[in-house]
Amino acid sequence: MSRVTALPGLDAETYQRHMLHADDRVWVEKNCYVDVCIELLHALRLEPLAALGSCAAVDFEGDNFTFYKPSHEDLRELFGVNIQELNVWLPIVEHAHHHLAGGEFISTEADSFFLPDTAGTDYRRNHVKSTIILADLDVEQRRLGYFHNASYYALGGDDFERLFRIGAPPDPTFLPLFAELIRVDRVVRQPRAELAQAALALLRKHLSRRAVDNPVVRFQRRFERDLPAIQERGLDYYHAWAFATVRQFGAVCELLALHVRWLVDSGLDGALEPAAVEFDRASGGAKTFILKAARAVNARRQFDASATLDEMALGWAGGTETLARELGLPAPAGRA
Repeated sequence: MSRVTALPGLDAETYQRHMLHADDRVWVEKNCYVDVCIELLHALRLEPLAALGSCAAVDFEGDNFTFYKPSHEDLRELFGVNIQELNVWLPIVEHAHHHLAGGEFISTEADSFFLPDTAGTDYRRNHVKSTIILADLDVEQRRLGYFHNASYYALGGDDFERLFRIGAPPDPTFLPLFAELIRVDRVVRQPRAELAQAALALLRKHLSRRAVDNPVVRFQRRFERDLPAIQERGLDYYHAWAFATVRQFGAVCELLALHVRWLVDSGLDGALEPAAVEFDRASGGAKTFILKAARAVNARRQFDASATLDEMALGWAGGTETLARELGLPAPAGRA
């Protein structure tokens, strides 16, 4: 059997992505891991909006905002989706052939240089690590169907061979790519009201782990210190820096706003809605910041971002404090 597929019926030409990746989103793409999780759940007819509670625990880590992703335990509890690290002792294409044939998916690191959906950015230009989910494989025809970023795509030919290193000479310095096995044989589809209650409990759990102070304030201090060095290194460095910092923060705030509104629309406490408004405020501020900062870096001119950063900080504080109050959570414990 040449072709194996974990989910029959997927077609890159007709696939309709989830509303979290709609063109009118402030941040169409979030990060490579959360994006593929969103679309995999959507393809399985599960609701990714329920799985975003862990976004409330993001923090500024000093050189980046948390690279957030749906908790594996949350995915198991909400949907019965089981994700475990895969022991990559064979070429990844051999693992994929085995597991996809059994109705299981594989999430793996991949080089965007060989992913045609990144045309205009990294495809055949830059070697950039990303995450994809393998769903449909035909080794003989050199075809792959895969989730990446905001949708489901297909690639073939030389891209297939280079991505999987088919025909490449043995290289003792090449390290196996990190991969995960995604089992969906125990998927459960709860009624929306029950799913929302479970999601609310998880949001409460993750919110209890929120930062003890305002992460945007700490980010502002670091940015003001680092701006001259960012300007010195130029736009390419800025874009990488912005993706790791402001973009992650802005996208996570938009996801939190949408998560809260989904909870409210599912019949839960409408008093949570003001939190969504505050998270939108923070997300919009991040979008403004990222554009203004790019111009300042390109022109190497002074940049007073205090007003925009204040908006972001107030939005984050307003959103998290509203949620904590409505969910009856105490202030988080201080740093050790």
